[in-house]
Amino acid sequence: MSGGIKLLVYFIASCAFSVIIAPLVIKLMSRLKAKQTVLGYVKQHEYKSGTPTMGGFIFLIPALVFSLVEFKALSIVAAAIATGFCLVGFLDDFIKIRFSRNLGLKPYQKIIGQVGLSAAAGYFVYASGFIGGDIALPFTDVTLNLSWGIIPFVMLVYIATTNSVNLTDGLDGLAGYTSLAYFLGFALLIFLTYKDALDGGDTAYAEQVLSLGVFCVSMFGGVLGYLIFNGFPAKIMMGDTGSLALGAACASVAVFLKNPLLILSSGIMFVWSSISVILQVLYFKLTKKRIFLMAPFHHHLEMKGLHESKIVTIYFVVSLIGGALTLIFARTV
Repeated sequence: MSGGIKLLVYFIASCAFSVIIAPLVIKLMSRLKAKQTVLGYVKQHEYKSGTPTMGGFIFLIPALVFSLVEFKALSIVAAAIATGFCLVGFLDDFIKIRFSRNLGLKPYQKIIGQVGLSAAAGYFVYASGFIGGDIALPFTDVTLNLSWGIIPFVMLVYIATTNSVNLTDGLDGLAGYTSLAYFLGFALLIFLTYKDALDGGDTAYAEQVLSLGVFCVSMFGGVLGYLIFNGFPAKIMMGDTGSLALGAACASVAVFLKNPLLILSSGIMFVWSSISVILQVLYFKLTKKRIFLMAPFHHHLEMKGLHESKIVTIYFVVSLIGGALTLIFARTV
């Protein structure tokens, strides 16, 4: 089976898998009373309180299963890291549900988990013969080897990406559709890297890149199936269980492909979510005034009168453009 056909088969299988298990997950979470508690100051979302949560399992399970089927280092480690972040999110969601509040793990508890998992990812990148601490600089032919410095760099990438995706998870389908565009761009870039490695005679590296592609398209298909149930009005929300796993998956496909800086373009709306929050906080501390009606930025648009579906469309289109620019300027390594 050719690499392209294999990726297509895994994509279709993961999409079908997620569609099949979604009703079961929704039913299970409803029975367990795993329901969302909406932030008190987001008045326009009060009607969503009680919607089943922890829907991240819908797209993570197919990616985990098919990565295990492929059983190569890059796919296994990517799936393991995503699962680890999923467990941190699960604990956060569980506490929220158990005590009927919107605050789960304390910030320092959540960051400890994130730092530990990110450090493990950084060490793997440093020790791996397939990556070896290399990162490509976009728009150039330069590849940097950060040596041991890749470990703190990768930690920063994972923590920033997971929290940015978490901030973007604020409207029905928003994080899902934005991630869909992200994984589509990287799936194509992974395939091009795989072909280049084959053409260069490096079959061992090509097999590893293809396994990363299996993880990427499995996430892509899983999220696509999940969105059937998460689009407005959502029947289930991903919760931190899903958003942290999703963020870790986004970080892994970029870092393991030696192109972590491409997150800035492919994940442009994730980045903007974090920037909007940082700007809001800093400006308020300096002036006691606000730049946006509410941060992250999607809540500002919502308070300006835009419907959720309109905002999701805007984020999706901009993310597709970011992904296209990534493919234009990216360099396979």
